[in-house]
Amino acid sequence: MCVKVACVGGGPAGLYLSILLKRQDPSHDITVHERDPEGSTYGWGVTYWRELLDRLHAHDPESARAIEDASVRWSDGVAHVRDLSTRHRGDEGHGIGRHRLLEILAARARSLGVRLEYDREITEHSVPDADLVVAADGVRSALRTRHADRFGTEVRAGRNPYIWLGTGKVFDAFTFAFVETEHGWIWCYGYPYSPERSTCVVECAPETFHGLGLDRATEADSLALLEKLFAHVLDGRPLIGRAPADAPAPWLTFRTLTNRSWSHGNLVLLGDAAHTTHYSIGAGTTLALEDAIALAGALRAHGALPEALAAYESERRAALLSVQSAARYSAQWYENLPRYIDLPPQQMFALLGQRHSPLLPYVPPQLYYRLDRAAGQLEALRRLKRWLGHRLARTAQSRTLTSREQLRDHPAGTWVNGDSPIR
Repeated sequence: MCVKVACVGGGPAGLYLSILLKRQDPSHDITVHERDPEGSTYGWGVTYWRELLDRLHAHDPESARAIEDASVRWSDGVAHVRDLSTRHRGDEGHGIGRHRLLEILAARARSLGVRLEYDREITEHSVPDADLVVAADGVRSALRTRHADRFGTEVRAGRNPYIWLGTGKVFDAFTFAFVETEHGWIWCYGYPYSPERSTCVVECAPETFHGLGLDRATEADSLALLEKLFAHVLDGRPLIGRAPADAPAPWLTFRTLTNRSWSHGNLVLLGDAAHTTHYSIGAGTTLALEDAIALAGALRAHGALPEALAAYESERRAALLSVQSAARYSAQWYENLPRYIDLPPQQMFALLGQRHSPLLPYVPPQLYYRLDRAAGQLEALRRLKRWLGHRLARTAQSRTLTSREQLRDHPAGTWVNGDSPIR
């Protein structure tokens, strides 16, 4: 259907879409434009699960085999709270370095005849001439920003500061560690992505962030403090940052991005340019690749571009509903950590695994734990739990939509919201 396609953004979404479109029709003229030099990607490792790998094998077996071969696996989850620990068996998870993932996808795209142009900044004034322009340039998408009013872009700032780091400690499980300080709790999530490295994400409440002086610390001072706090899980291995040692540490607050529409004319949004979901459910890369699969499928199935883009958006919006709900409740679980942290480790870790439940915030934690265990044995209780969870989720979604409408009517107001590790 599309003769000439320009993908702006050389991340997983843009590269995988180019692969799928070339496989569908080798005559397509496809170029991927990436603003950074080749091989200079940010980030450490990304996680994904068996369901995604099965889908990748179905759509492009060659790249799927390469991704699987380059990934590490785990099936356990470990939680450390103060001096106590507990281990649980979970679904099999996979980790791969972001740099390695992009190498695999770029090589596959080139082998199919896709042009990759690195060091190529696309701005609102230099949009490529193409039948279809794909904005896969991330949460700060320049192409989306150019038409922000058309897309209806909204960004909500999260509450807790966090930082992405690497470490030479290779975890043998998805690892959570919660440390109590005189200024409150600070915690990390760690998972392997190669035989030599792991990702380590550190998060805390704003009060802890300021109390520990992390808001004023350099990169070197931040790493030194965090290495001391998490020495028991790092086994003395250092943390690795990306900023110069004397520069401020790059702490962030998560931004939840949504768009009222995902296309405008021949411009369509893909991956983080269209939507973001909180990192604590480990779904960012998976959702970006699934967007690419859906868009390629819609372009194949529909003869006219407007119908194809509408079908893509409809399919992905429906698929994202449960994931976005899970991400919202997961973020809120961590923002309300004191509600759960003093439970016995077995119970606390069980509720950590249930943090995406819309029912959990409304039920006393110990009662929820007992109900959840009972529901595992009684079908009637499982049905009741699902019914209550869906009902509460719909109510929360309705309130959210009402709040958005009120804020659009009263623009002086502000609205702040409240890439699963163990499922």
